[in-house]
Amino acid sequence: MSDPDGTGYSTPHDPTGTEVAQRIASAARGVAPVKRRKRKEQVDPENIPWSGAGPSQRDPQAASAVLDTVLTKRGWKKQVSVNLLMPRWAEFVGDVNAAHTKPEKWEAGVLTIRAESTTWATSLRAMAPAIIARLNEILGPRTVTKLQILGPQAPSWKKGIRSVPGRGPRDTYG
Repeated sequence: MSDPDGTGYSTPHDPTGTEVAQRIASAARGVAPVKRRKRKEQVDPENIPWSGAGPSQRDPQAASAVLDTVLTKRGWKKQVSVNLLMPRWAEFVGDVNAAHTKPEKWEAGVLTIRAESTTWATSLRAMAPAIIARLNEILGPRTVTKLQILGPQAPSWKKGIRSVPGRGPRDTYG
């Protein structure tokens, strides 16, 4: 449009004349003219893709579902499951076995368990197939492929400032 009033603005005609009066008053005060905001376009309700009564992608999602999706996409699901195993060990093997055994680490499907005595280690080895099945049932398929069950750690005679080279304390027993 052309510039009808010489103000440098090309706007549509305002039949009430209030816009022209506001521009003249603003120019007299030395204030920059106020620009009017455009109205938002009206949305046609017939073109909105309503989701309906059934579940859809537009519906709010449960945090657990979103978290599960992220863990699966990143490949972290097994690691998180195994980390949840450590504090819940009694649920998998029972309270009595859990009091005498402790999971130490999980690496590439092998779960290492430390028993407080060789008797408990032998007992746990006998139950290994059932424990693996129970773990995979709760943690996910093929999360645990093998149990490595270790007995108690014996003290080492090879360390310390007073250790001597050789066979150690057995040397003095004749």
